Amino acid sequence: MMKALTIFDVSGRAMAAQQVRLNTVASNLANAGTVAGKPEEAYRAMRPVFETVYAKTNSGRGVATVDTVDITRSDISPEKRYQPHHPLADKDGYVFAANVDTNEELVDMLEASRQYQNNIEVLSTAKALMLKTISIGK
Repeated sequence: MMKALTIFDVSGRAMAAQQVRLNTVASNLANAGTVAGKPEEAYRAMRPVFETVYAKTNSGRGVATVDTVDITRSDISPEKRYQPHHPLADKDGYVFAANVDTNEELVDMLEASRQYQNNIEVLSTAKALMLKTISIGK
């Protein structure tokens, strides 16, 4: 449990989580075309693991935000390709390609980017409302 959260805490932490998500997507896309000589050396796609964190409030209103608790690697086997002339090929002529689905990564990138933008809009709206409230008192 943590202290009471403000709208700035909630949006800020959500933006940080989406940044981690975008960084893992970028890493996955950068390694999408790589190959290795052994299956255990092949690049495996990464995914962040998020956890809901509830604020410690007396009213129990259920205000929550998110934390990144881990980054996991995919357990999907790499693609085995027959390329006997590749310098990394094993004795049977196979290389092992990264298990990254570029279409899935692009969709994930778009979704994370939109969620990040939504949180920027939340912060902008909260700031505008606070400024409006202050100007009423003048």
